Amino acid sequence: MPRWVFHLDMDAFFASVEQLTRPTLRGRPVLVGGTGGRGVVAGASYEARVFGARSAMPMHQARRMIGVTAVVLPPRIGLYSVVSRQVFDVVRQRMPVLEMLSFDEAFGEPPQLTSASAEEAAQFALDLRQAVLDECELSCSVGVGPGKQVAKIASGLAKPGGVKVVTAAEQEAFLAELPVRKLWGIGPVAEGRLRTAGIESVGALARLTEQEAASLLGGTSGLALHRLARGIDDRPVEERGEAKQISVETTFAADIITLAELRVAVRSLAASAHARLRRDGRAARTVVVKLRKSDMSVLTRSATFPAPTADLDDLTTAALRLVLDPMTIGPVRLAGVGFGGLATSDQSALFSLDSGETHSETEESGPAVEPVEKPPAAWRPGDDVLHPEFGHGWVQGGGHGVVSIRFETRSTGPGAMRTFAVNDAALSPADPLDSLN
Repeated sequence: MPRWVFHLDMDAFFASVEQLTRPTLRGRPVLVGGTGGRGVVAGASYEARVFGARSAMPMHQARRMIGVTAVVLPPRIGLYSVVSRQVFDVVRQRMPVLEMLSFDEAFGEPPQLTSASAEEAAQFALDLRQAVLDECELSCSVGVGPGKQVAKIASGLAKPGGVKVVTAAEQEAFLAELPVRKLWGIGPVAEGRLRTAGIESVGALARLTEQEAASLLGGTSGLALHRLARGIDDRPVEERGEAKQISVETTFAADIITLAELRVAVRSLAASAHARLRRDGRAARTVVVKLRKSDMSVLTRSATFPAPTADLDDLTTAALRLVLDPMTIGPVRLAGVGFGGLATSDQSALFSLDSGETHSETEESGPAVEPVEKPPAAWRPGDDVLHPEFGHGWVQGGGHGVVSIRFETRSTGPGAMRTFAVNDAALSPADPLDSLN
């Protein structure tokens, strides 16, 4: 019986969500990612890709390629998570079992398509794509094939907004002419080894013997990749287990050299990680702080509570106690906060913060520090803002004591831009989720 595996991949997901909730950005080259000197592009709209910008590219390079029309925004991970759930709730109505790969892509294998024809599989994919577009106002691409490998490659070839179906009879020819880098699991190192041996296409890899593939790529991975190159892919589509840890980290535009600056950063990271923890309905027993120094060495310290907690103050206080002074350890390039020991219930009310709290660390602890209040920060481009008269908006720019705000949401269409004094008391931070209204 023919097997139909689907791979659904959202088109330019991060940038598309920004364009959805900020209508002025529709049709413009949008870059989502780090805005500092070391920032990296996390997502690029198709309008930005026309200029050669792409994910994982240094942000300064992408901005230079696009020029003054580039719109650079910091990621709103919480918003993307909520929209992702909305999208895949629509998909689950048609494919109940999904193997999520990330916020924006998943495998599915609809049981109702067992023994279906290629035409029926194609129509199912078209209907699925249309349902996502109708209900979520976002574009996706769908690849369909007899296994995960072919389905994933097919969805990439269908972008943007397309459907591509590859039958079992077609897959050998389909794979044969593809560059080996298209094969899921082959990175730059493996590609280099194969190219040295004169192997540049998937078909050429498939024609090797098992012994030759193992010699070039290693015993286990070489044999697995050789099977995939030959179209042998019987891996099941399975739901993935729950995450064992929730973590957030950031690379600073300039190394942090003071304890006060580092505490501010860690407090912000703890808040971001906590938001994800609460969205998942989880509580955490362990707090982990990661610090990467300017020499690229990493220090990790952790604190463990006697029972899981979802209390932001408790988790933040624990994270701040783990911070080490850059004046002692040296400048800090990156910081991260993670929550582990995840549970579905919050039992913290049964215990006080300090009753039996234990610590572990990779370096000797410095003196305990008390948390400090985060000083007010200037409005940054991309920040969500609320005004009592004009409603929800986002910071489009500013300087010289003023800030320009575009008031719009998903439902308003392009909105008006207004300028305020940067310290105007009527302006307050807004929940990014409100831009979905």
